[in-house]
Amino acid sequence: MRSNASPPLWARPLAVFVLALLCCALWGSSFPAIKSGYALFDIAPDDVPTKLVFAGYRFTLAGLLLLAYAALTGRRLAGFTKKTMGQLVLLGLTQTTLQYVFFYIGLAYTTGVKSSIMNATGTFFSVLLAHFIYHNDRLSANKLAGCLIGLAGVMTVNLGAGLGNVLAFDLTLRGEGFVVIAAFVLAVTSVYGKGISQHLDPIVMTAYQLLIGGLVLLIGGTATGGALTGFTLASSTLLVYLAVLSSLAISIWSLLLKYNRVSTVTAFNFMVPVFGTVLSALFLGESIVEWRYAAALLMVCYGIWLVTKTPHVSQPLVEDTAKAN
Repeated sequence: MRSNASPPLWARPLAVFVLALLCCALWGSSFPAIKSGYALFDIAPDDVPTKLVFAGYRFTLAGLLLLAYAALTGRRLAGFTKKTMGQLVLLGLTQTTLQYVFFYIGLAYTTGVKSSIMNATGTFFSVLLAHFIYHNDRLSANKLAGCLIGLAGVMTVNLGAGLGNVLAFDLTLRGEGFVVIAAFVLAVTSVYGKGISQHLDPIVMTAYQLLIGGLVLLIGGTATGGALTGFTLASSTLLVYLAVLSSLAISIWSLLLKYNRVSTVTAFNFMVPVFGTVLSALFLGESIVEWRYAAALLMVCYGIWLVTKTPHVSQPLVEDTAKAN
């Protein structure tokens, strides 16, 4: 036990601030990057098998990169118990395979701007789950108000563009609906992964999670007729960027979750739709001047700020993670 020692790097406020923002910037960039990948690899919107192969290449490569890093830094890569291996397989199948099946399909049927805002619902799911799992992350009046405001923001972004259609919702299950489902899966599995990280190195945990989930996506996509073609310098570079993005962001996020409260870390998630919206507008030429996008972004950000307006204090690990194990 370190009673009088200074807190680890991952629990220091400045480090949490900088590293969490870096993760959010990387995740925000994934929205235009994936849509650009669809164009560079010439993947049709309804070609689900090839989308799975695309995701499979990305996460398998990300897992291998992390495993290589873990090996070079002397981390333990084998000799785990059957229980730990089962947890890694389950995490890979859910946080990587299941989440990205929904995410990749959903993103193909809506805009990058809209997806980045809809994806922010994951923050509210995380806060609600934390209420039932961690005794020091209970719902408060601010959190409840923030959830309602954020939900209103998500509804606003899906309103019809014209005044005559103000009550009509521009939302589909296969598009925006799948993005929200992906956000929910990520929220649930992040809490589950936090529990695993208490007894397993987060870098190693993330490496196996990405590798297992990526291989399942690759095999599943190939078995159903998917094939990734059109490898050029541009498309290959983009694929490598997406792999590095995943390995870096998920590893850092897992380390932050290990040493801090769920609400402390998810407080920074409001920046994902900001980065995603701006980068989608810059790289995809998507419009962000529609009133509903601006209003929704403000409401979602304000709602998340209210939800997570708690002191950013490092959590007592044994006490707070007991229920998650």
